[in-house]
Amino acid sequence: MKLTKRIVGVLMVLCLVMVFGGVAMAKSPGDYKMVLILPGPINDQSWNATNYAGLLAANKELGTNIEYVENVQASDYESTFRNYADRGYDLIMAAGTQFDEPAQRVAPNYPKTTFMVINGVVAKEPNVCPILPKEYEGSFLAGIIAGKTTKSGKIGLVGGFPNKLMIRLLNTYEYGARVGTPEVKAMRAYANSWSDVALGKQMATSMIEKGADVLFFYANQVGLGAIQAAKEKGVKFVGFASNQNDVAPGTVVASVFFDFKAMYVWAVDKYLKGELKPVVNEAGIAEGIVKVAYTDEVSQETRDLVSQAEEAIEKGQLLKFLSQFPEPLE
Repeated sequence: MKLTKRIVGVLMVLCLVMVFGGVAMAKSPGDYKMVLILPGPINDQSWNATNYAGLLAANKELGTNIEYVENVQASDYESTFRNYADRGYDLIMAAGTQFDEPAQRVAPNYPKTTFMVINGVVAKEPNVCPILPKEYEGSFLAGIIAGKTTKSGKIGLVGGFPNKLMIRLLNTYEYGARVGTPEVKAMRAYANSWSDVALGKQMATSMIEKGADVLFFYANQVGLGAIQAAKEKGVKFVGFASNQNDVAPGTVVASVFFDFKAMYVWAVDKYLKGELKPVVNEAGIAEGIVKVAYTDEVSQETRDLVSQAEEAIEKGQLLKFLSQFPEPLE
């Protein structure tokens, strides 16, 4: 009898240890080892700066301690993933579609680590959970602004690399530019670089010399060179990804940017709650991610048109919105 009581007592103690020990061992947000891998510098006033701002917001609002590493070159993507995974990081984030394949190759070897590619479109592994802002919704709005801003009827647009997402983004930009102004002609090119500022200035100058008076570059630091050229040549520029209005006042007429602060808080919170799924998780206008910042260079008529487009997209009525324009979009 005494032995039985002793056994019961021991079991009760073990149960209490397990219960309260489990509570004590539960991780707080700050206990998770997290890192964000960036392909460029955090001060590029574009893609990398936008993602870094999201990191800071998540740390502030959620109490996480997300670290970051910047200027990681393509040849080092996989080794950087492995470096942090080997050190036991719980969540490894990487900013850019170019990280998709490296993440897929590395992830199977580290099942306890979650890989989150921002702007990712590939989710083949159970521990790869890409986050995809609907950039094409933003580029459509930017296109409307460009189409209503051009006086020459010619616009220039440049993407970083001709991948699937970039092509779709530039396609919708051109569609947007022709909303109400179907005669607009677009010059398109790809920089095949995210960092060559001099190349951006060269490409922009070439387009300006061919008559383009409104430019749109989505190529990180390459775009900064384009803004320089636009300022020197007296043409306009539509900012993208981050609010670039203050980069060159009077030149940058408006910026369509992504509220990555809200997106990072949302995505990291999902991870902490165990609700992040190994699928492509999209967020756009309806989720409050896409925003527009205007300057006095943009007319109220243009702003109203953009607002109509935003509402139509949010309600899933874009085709109805486009039907008010009798000219077919090419």
